[in-house]
Amino acid sequence: MRLVYRHAGAPPGWDEALVLGAVQRAALAWSACGVPAEVISEAAASLGPPATLVWVQWSDAGSRGNFGLADLGGRSLSLGPAAFRLLATRNPRHPAFQTLQMVISHEMGHFFGLMAHSRRCIDVMSYYDNGRGEVCSTRDGGAHQAVPEYRALLPTACDIARCRAVNPPR
Repeated sequence: MRLVYRHAGAPPGWDEALVLGAVQRAALAWSACGVPAEVISEAAASLGPPATLVWVQWSDAGSRGNFGLADLGGRSLSLGPAAFRLLATRNPRHPAFQTLQMVISHEMGHFFGLMAHSRRCIDVMSYYDNGRGEVCSTRDGGAHQAVPEYRALLPTACDIARCRAVNPPR
């Protein structure tokens, strides 16, 4: 998998190298499941076939109002600048970079073949609330109730095992 980070449209104050580092950390962590991934520059992307690239970009339209959204057909992982601006306004002391790392890791997991969300709150592929009244469960089997983030920033061992299951060695 080849990922390209495009910084245009990032919220004010987001350092390009910092966001690129988050993309690289997520790609490296997911590579542990047996699917090699690399992050390349936009210049290098122009030299290869575009059908093999996943664009990581800032786009309110692409994220549909969420912090992030994976569009597998469109081969884009869109981060929501408006969602991150709102987070900074409503809770300026919240470590927004941690949310960014978690969102990138989660959405990237979909590109590694994990369509279904985990029911374990700690997994980066967790959903917390699936919109149908079901919530993820904590380590002790209870429902997630806390406001602070409980989800890992990078794939857990369980996330990697699920990824290996859907991407068996060839």
